[in-house]
Amino acid sequence: EVQLVESGGGLVQAGGSLRLSCATSGFPFDAFAIGWFRQAPGKEREGVACINNSRGVSFYVDSVQGRFTISSDIAKSTVYLQMNSLKPEDTAVYYCAADTAQIGPCPAEYDYWGHGTQVTVSS
Repeated sequence: EVQLVESGGGLVQAGGSLRLSCATSGFPFDAFAIGWFRQAPGKEREGVACINNSRGVSFYVDSVQGRFTISSDIAKSTVYLQMNSLKPEDTAVYYCAADTAQIGPCPAEYDYWGHGTQVTVSS
């Protein structure tokens, strides 16, 4: 059974940092790509970052470039999202998702999803 479990969310002041974790099981981690998404109230879900564990490449959406870092621990089958210089507009439920790695860093669609972790950034 495929499982993705997010953790590490919480309440932080603007300018602060959080590290999200996505613990996975049930699939060959090193052959998959893992993405982080977020959804704020009343807004559509957006992709934030992804990492292709097969090729070792990653991608970031412009709004988090330079502030967020995605990384993989192959031994722990876990992906992290280090979030620095957080802004109130980063407030959202953050989800991780997984799918078979392709040529590009991020799959077009993801078959497997976690349940999310809340990140709230106060001003």
